[in-house]
Amino acid sequence: MFKHILVPTDGSELSNSTVAAAVQLAATLGAKITALYVMEEYPVLPIAEFAPVNTLSVDEFRDAQLEQSKKFLKQAEQLAAAANVTFDAAAVASLSIYRSIIDTAEQKGCDLILMASHGRRGLEGLLLGSETHKVLTHSKIPVLVYR
Repeated sequence: MFKHILVPTDGSELSNSTVAAAVQLAATLGAKITALYVMEEYPVLPIAEFAPVNTLSVDEFRDAQLEQSKKFLKQAEQLAAAANVTFDAAAVASLSIYRSIIDTAEQKGCDLILMASHGRRGLEGLLLGSETHKVLTHSKIPVLVYR
């Protein structure tokens, strides 16, 4: 049925459960899994003079995001390895999480996106619509929502 599953992760508890479910499904189906972490873009302040003194430089921010992505993707890789599931990982920086999820799924040839019902966006997700909802309404690839 499905041969290549994309599972976005943000390191949240629900996201980690979703990765575990995706690995379990991939093992059952004999499918490959690709875990995706979408890194935040550097926050640009409109008035630089009012930036806090302890603001990270662009390079420091990027390095912190890369370290975080490695941590979360390594956790997914370990779950896949324990289940003997073929694994790939991707980390991209983007202002549009849902678009990055869809684009990565298309670029990697995934035939299923398995994602959590919500993630790290909190109140912003309620006001603007969840990333999962955006993926559901814009993806041509089937989407399975995990709760």
